[in-house]
Amino acid sequence: MIYGYCRISTGKQNIERQIRNILKAFPMAEIRQEVYTGTKSDGRKVFEQLLRIVKSRDTIVFDSVSRMSRNAETGFKIYQELYEKGVELVFLKEPHINTETYKKALSSNIELTGTKTDIILKAINEYLMELAKEQIILAFEQSEKEVSDLHQRTKEGIETARLKGKQIGQKSGSTLTTKKSIVAKQGILKYSKDFGGSLNDVECMKLLGIARNTYYKYKAQLKNGA
Repeated sequence: MIYGYCRISTGKQNIERQIRNILKAFPMAEIRQEVYTGTKSDGRKVFEQLLRIVKSRDTIVFDSVSRMSRNAETGFKIYQELYEKGVELVFLKEPHINTETYKKALSSNIELTGTKTDIILKAINEYLMELAKEQIILAFEQSEKEVSDLHQRTKEGIETARLKGKQIGQKSGSTLTTKKSIVAKQGILKYSKDFGGSLNDVECMKLLGIARNTYYKYKAQLKNGA
């Protein structure tokens, strides 16, 4: 079975690119997708479920290593567990750390000769295995660093904006205006008895499909000229 795992950090991001890339390389992949903001695998319900059902000879495809984990320690741990379980891992943007590549590195040991030269050959084999392992860890560490750098740039950008006197976020006491709130307020003005309409509050709420707390919040804002 081939699974394609896709993840985005916020609902505002577009997951389609990841899906498209995976299906282009593996048209028969069964796509699993979710929105999760953390750097570890804990709490990623879709990914956790995938880890439970995946079995030997199955394949999990990721658009990039960062979709599997943006925490180096966690990422390499999961990588090792799945590798030992016999699960194939494919990273479209980092093919050099695919489990198939890692497997080749581990199985391409230089044949020993039965002589003193074997001391050197064993050292070379161990070096090749450690090199393959380091490449995998490095890929996860790079992913983790990119997240850290992004957070730092965001923090610095906000601080720079503050120093320049720009308003960050919504001003205290200000009213957030959305298309939904505009339409709702127009309906209240039209139908509520308090504004010249013919409906009481309960009737108005039912007609406009507005929750009680939201309705009274909008009504108060209208009375205050908002």
